[in-house]
Amino acid sequence: MSSEDFTYADVGATRDEGFCPPGFHPMNVRTRLGEGEEVFRRASEAVLTWEMHRAMGVGVDASADRAAPGVDVTVTLAGMIKAPCRIVWTLEEPRRAGWAYGTLSGHPECGEESFVVDRTGDGTVWLTVNAFSRGAKWYAKAGGPATRGFQHAYARRCGTVLRNLATQSGELP
Repeated sequence: MSSEDFTYADVGATRDEGFCPPGFHPMNVRTRLGEGEEVFRRASEAVLTWEMHRAMGVGVDASADRAAPGVDVTVTLAGMIKAPCRIVWTLEEPRRAGWAYGTLSGHPECGEESFVVDRTGDGTVWLTVNAFSRGAKWYAKAGGPATRGFQHAYARRCGTVLRNLATQSGELP
């Protein structure tokens, strides 16, 4: 995977939640999903297999059924806005699971976003959406604070949808 394919320089930097390159806007949204190993397992699987994104009603066209470094993903919003990305890192650990993707040419934004599920020492399960971005297309640049507001709302919605997926009875759809 060549970093020259990405539209930004700091590929992989969302591993460090506190890092935001100069000229980018940071975002960090954390949502409590529930408690216990089963909630963690279900939430992790929903994130790693695109189920959370699909359940939000966004289109997901991925070159693999599961997140892995180098997998290309195009997210389609409202049936019109296509956002091409590539997975830059993944993690599957006993208490943390998730991935990050970086923007490719044609994405309305420039930057990186991660989705990580973690189970803390007391058993509480969280989703953290961490990102840094700036507008790339004219409409994302023109949107300014409204665009960032949409990104935060999207991240909060990820948490709500994932909570519902992880705490429902039965298997994931």
